[in-house]
Amino acid sequence: MPIDPTNPLIIQGDRSILLDVHAPRSEEARSALIPFAELEKSPEHLHTYRITPLSLWNAASAGFTPDQIAGILESLARFPVPTAVNKWIIETMSRFGKIRMIPDAPAETGEGEAALPEFLWLVTDSPLIFRELAASAVMAKYLLPDPDGAFRFRLGVLHRGTVKQELLRLGWPVKDEAPLRDGEPLDIALAPACRSGKPLTIRDYQKKAAEALVGDRGPGTGFGTIVLPCGAGKTVVGMTVMSMLKTNTLILTTNVAAVHQWIGELLDKTDLDPADIGEYTGDVKTVRPVTVATYQILTWRPEKDAPFPHFSLFRERPWGLIIYDEVHLLPAPVFRVTAELQTVRRVGLTATLVREDGCEGDVFSLVGPKRYDVPWKDLEGQGWIATALCTEIRVELDPSKEIEYAVANQRQKYRIASENPAKLSVIRALLGHHADDSKLVIGQYIDQLEKLAAELGAPIITGKTPNAERDVIYGRFKKGEIKTLVVSKVANFAIDLPDASVAIQISGTFGSRQEEAQRLGRILRPKEKDSHFYTIVTGQSVEEEFAANRQKFLAEQGYEYSIIRWEEDSGLIIRGGA
Repeated sequence: MPIDPTNPLIIQGDRSILLDVHAPRSEEARSALIPFAELEKSPEHLHTYRITPLSLWNAASAGFTPDQIAGILESLARFPVPTAVNKWIIETMSRFGKIRMIPDAPAETGEGEAALPEFLWLVTDSPLIFRELAASAVMAKYLLPDPDGAFRFRLGVLHRGTVKQELLRLGWPVKDEAPLRDGEPLDIALAPACRSGKPLTIRDYQKKAAEALVGDRGPGTGFGTIVLPCGAGKTVVGMTVMSMLKTNTLILTTNVAAVHQWIGELLDKTDLDPADIGEYTGDVKTVRPVTVATYQILTWRPEKDAPFPHFSLFRERPWGLIIYDEVHLLPAPVFRVTAELQTVRRVGLTATLVREDGCEGDVFSLVGPKRYDVPWKDLEGQGWIATALCTEIRVELDPSKEIEYAVANQRQKYRIASENPAKLSVIRALLGHHADDSKLVIGQYIDQLEKLAAELGAPIITGKTPNAERDVIYGRFKKGEIKTLVVSKVANFAIDLPDASVAIQISGTFGSRQEEAQRLGRILRPKEKDSHFYTIVTGQSVEEEFAANRQKFLAEQGYEYSIIRWEEDSGLIIRGGA
């Protein structure tokens, strides 16, 4: 192919793709890459994407072919696409569909309808793949070779997800063609207007995300993951899916406050009656056609080796849809039970599929492949999420802590630096600068937060705060009665505080990129003015090193960090203000 210097993409031999955002066809290229490449970095001028096996299998599951991807790359590439990259794409995508999961011949129900099969077949046309699976000690626990000699294995329906999970680890993504049950019908529709009287408008990207998940309801559709930034309305996407499928729905989320938030959104934006919605938490356990539960209650058990008594919730009703909120946090025990729930339509909602344990593949195999994704900065540019200014403020270690820090081990050094008393002056200065704004002060260590709340005379929410008290405090914050709220990591996830425009991070979980993204997300609800995200770090300490990794995710999303050094006498120079 000839060189075209106006084209936006540079495809490199390591399977990374550089996107020149100033090139004429850059927006076209960004949209074209989403189905088969992962966005790694999106700073000002060049965005970096990467093609991975998982991203290609995502594309294959959505119907893309190697020829289509090669055509996209060739038409948008500035220089010739490396031959090795094209060959690798063909080889990698060819693995998808080599193993298919199909139902046994279904029995007839009394009404003449096809029932779900009692077992499934794992089928391949390749003798070599068949022999590889037959020789696998891991797969021997789940697969029984067909005695008739065909290249297929029999497996129990309950092992459907586990087998997909294990095969992905072997490099063989499964094309799952087994049917999904519809669940018990539920007549649910989105309301034309919210209870406040404000018209309910489903944004174009929210509708596209829901449609990408539901598909045509044929084999291979009805399960997957939706990736949208914090503040972009993932809850609305979930409710749109519910309105399309009209079935009993189980919603799983991160904490009781998020449960109450989901219930409030359902009552505000759908025609559901309160009697149709159940709460299943440590406080209340009601099961209704739509039930909202926490991951914590599902993973609770009386003793370490005891069974999980609340897993029965998954079988309490004929669910036709399960929504996993903040799916990147899906705990290991729920992963296991999700492996059994492969006959149910399911959607994972998240702002980032980054998992610090590297288990993104488990989300792919058990919940489903990524069906929809929109870059953060795209929605910011369209005004759907707030513009955020990110600033790291470095302070010196308090002299009283210098000897203690010098003789501590690495973990102790991190905590000493995180709890540096010198941070208090910076916090006071920031609160004064943003006196009229709604502000969150977020941290990791409870002792530090309790002292700070007492110093500031501000309310505090931690894991020890009773749920009823949390709801009262969140409510007062939303109404503007409280301007400053101190919160622990319990507020990282699934909490809607729409008026918060300033977040001050004083300590965090080492180098967690995921946590950094979630904390920024607390202030990204659309508003008339810019939001500010501050991180206060002890300079020349291990905290500074971890902060660099925490920033990485946001820098990759296109957020620019400014770094300033705090000096008691000179005060702060803050972007967007005095």
